Amino acid sequence: MIRILLAEDMHLIRGALVALLGLEDDMEVVAEVARGDAVVPAALAHRPTVAVLDLEMPGADGLTAARDLSVALPECRIMILTALGRPEALRSALAAGVGGFMLKDAPPDQLAAAIRRVAAGEHVIDPKLAAAALTAKESPLTTRETDVLRLAATGAELDGIARELHLTQGTVRNYLGAAVTKLAARNRLDAVRIAREEGWLG
Repeated sequence: MIRILLAEDMHLIRGALVALLGLEDDMEVVAEVARGDAVVPAALAHRPTVAVLDLEMPGADGLTAARDLSVALPECRIMILTALGRPEALRSALAAGVGGFMLKDAPPDQLAAAIRRVAAGEHVIDPKLAAAALTAKESPLTTRETDVLRLAATGAELDGIARELHLTQGTVRNYLGAAVTKLAARNRLDAVRIAREEGWLG
């Protein structure tokens, strides 16, 4: 029996996935959570075979949860589900040790088959996403510039970004300025738009 932990913050989607996977004879959803920071505690309590994680969640995103889970419970295989297939997110997921990366609009039978393959130790990646990742441009931004821009994209002000990343406001201003320059953007909002469209904000 493949034991599944499901992390998805949208209740309707989570309920549909639980019902869908419940129809499979060889699968059992042993835990479901709505936040990324609840993934590791639930996994340690229920010891799933596969964790199916949404990419965008409150508390911690799917990539952060995947990294933390691979350290806390390395025997648990991880699969990311996302509504938006961004090449940069796929590359980050593979670097985090994720075994599967699929779009949420995949047919139900493909999802079940992918979970079985991930449970067996295979890598399963949506073919369209894999092709996009191979042809996508590399981000010119450093990790810190990306972090700062990602927080700016949420509407966070300079002082809030500085607090979140434990930086001075001057350092945050420098990172934002560098990002604007590298992306040939008109301003911070334009830089966010460019980075988001290229899939560089993860």
